[in-house]
Amino acid sequence: MRRVSLSLPAPADLGVDMIGVPKDAEVELDLRFEAVMEGVLVSGTAHAPLAGECARCLDQLTSDVEVDLQELFFYSDEDASEEDSLLDGELLDLEPTFRDAVVLALPLSPVCDEGCAGLCTECGVKLAEAGDDHRHEKIDARWASLQGLVTENDNDQEK
Repeated sequence: MRRVSLSLPAPADLGVDMIGVPKDAEVELDLRFEAVMEGVLVSGTAHAPLAGECARCLDQLTSDVEVDLQELFFYSDEDASEEDSLLDGELLDLEPTFRDAVVLALPLSPVCDEGCAGLCTECGVKLAEAGDDHRHEKIDARWASLQGLVTENDNDQEK
């Protein structure tokens, strides 16, 4: 068994629509390599920073993610199926395993705060900044043309 701790730059396009790991951000890996009958078992953890935007208010947010990794890299094609990972001499590619673990751990709708009220659907202002008295007058579209008639009549009666 061999333990390795290292820092590597993050690959590009590691995330979902609203949040992800920035390209070239520092990823901390703490890995353990074990020789088994079929190949090399790699297990450990990865810690990476996250950047994105809140799904409710669209403010920028930062966070970090820690994921567990485990993958068996086979010595030869004979022991492995099509979807299994193979060793290339003494080299192995841990990026697909890391990518899968991180993307599965990301929230699909990240929020800056659990109590985030989001944006007003009418005007787009942040509801946290607008206050409790933020309202919009709703006029029934079927009666909207009569609204102008009532104000014209009111003006005629005042004369």
